[in-house]
Amino acid sequence: MSEDGYGPPMILRTSFLLVATVSIVSAKPNIVVLYSDDAGYADFGFQPNCAEDMKELTPNIDRIARKGARFSNAYMAGSVCSPSRAGLMTGRYQQRFGYDNNLPPGFQSGLDLKENFGVEYLKGLGYSTGLVGKWHLGYPADYHPNKRGFDWFYGLLQGSRPYYEIPKPSANRVIQENGKVTKEDGYVTDRFGDAACRFIRENKEAPFFLFVSFTSPHGPLQPKPEDARRVAHIEQKKRASYAGLIVSLDDNVGKVLDCLETEGLDENTIVLFTNDNGGQTSTGANNAPLQGKKGTLWEGGVRVPWVMKWKGRIAAGSVIDKPVIALDLFPTFVEAAGGTVNPDWNLDGRSFLTGLDGEPEIARGTEMPRPLFWRQGGSGGPRAMREGKWKIVHNRKTGEEPALFDLRQDIGESENLAKEQVEVFKAMLKKLNAWEKQLEKPRWGPGALSTKSKKK
Repeated sequence: MSEDGYGPPMILRTSFLLVATVSIVSAKPNIVVLYSDDAGYADFGFQPNCAEDMKELTPNIDRIARKGARFSNAYMAGSVCSPSRAGLMTGRYQQRFGYDNNLPPGFQSGLDLKENFGVEYLKGLGYSTGLVGKWHLGYPADYHPNKRGFDWFYGLLQGSRPYYEIPKPSANRVIQENGKVTKEDGYVTDRFGDAACRFIRENKEAPFFLFVSFTSPHGPLQPKPEDARRVAHIEQKKRASYAGLIVSLDDNVGKVLDCLETEGLDENTIVLFTNDNGGQTSTGANNAPLQGKKGTLWEGGVRVPWVMKWKGRIAAGSVIDKPVIALDLFPTFVEAAGGTVNPDWNLDGRSFLTGLDGEPEIARGTEMPRPLFWRQGGSGGPRAMREGKWKIVHNRKTGEEPALFDLRQDIGESENLAKEQVEVFKAMLKKLNAWEKQLEKPRWGPGALSTKSKKK
């Protein structure tokens, strides 16, 4: 722990593979993470605030919530695609290693090679590991998924691509399988759903971790004709095209869920569905009742839909209100797999495994709300912090003063209480300042030491 008490110091960590310890469990659960891209907070049927035009369009994703839990206070560590993945994959605030901003296409770098990936925890516990879909964490060979802990990779390196065949795809947009180019054939979301099922079938004899990183509903807005007909009730063209991508996403989530059941794996598989950042309203997403969108640090940029099921461990139809962040996923998965999180890993994430079965938070010695932090664009960019019901948003880029909101009463962040709650505001701002002092400058993009491109 750092001197100020709000995070680990910046030191090189011991390899996860060397320090993972295993406790005896009857059967390690399989783990499947289903990750959508740029979807709106109000665009899934399981959400109590679901938009009317989307209520019947996500029956498969909704069944995860019906059989498990909806998390009402769930966050990503970043408000855009690449940084949010960097935090999730490492369990550490990505700003600690200069990952404030989206990785530019073709940039000759990526997530720091000194940082360990969470899948390495699970490999050390005997898991087979697979990643299907979008990567967006590094283009040079040493940064590819197969070098960062994934046994199998079927997907693209870049952040997006068309959903249909590309006549001459670039090396970073082509769909590859462990470094080998695949044929441009078929609708991308369907290809990813099929690949996920293939991994499940081929690895069902031992515990596995599968991360399915869909590009849907990220632009371009290219729904299949049959999916466009399914959303014909939506009059606004952009919104309808976006909804067409959502129904394809849901179909393929259903494909994965059905595969787990067919293979007899549903009884002992953790399934999590969430989204990589706030919804992109410019391509049709709806984030109601939140303010903001992808790329901002308002709730609409970082709070995400999140559902999780694990038969026998999570009560069907339950709601978990405790704040969680994507940094928490791998510590949680390690504990679920019978492992122990070593303090030398210097993780920012915490396991929320205990909270799944209703044990009071105080039993774990963490009765005080922990702070959650955000920053993008370096020391001159926006930053934010949540602690308990309170949240500070500081949009430095536009010259605004920090603002304080009570999320319990004002989830839309409409009433600034900084002048009414002076002591709360000062105490939180002090913690936010202390956290930011631990961070690196961004290694690319806004706020970087050098803005010169390193593209080839």
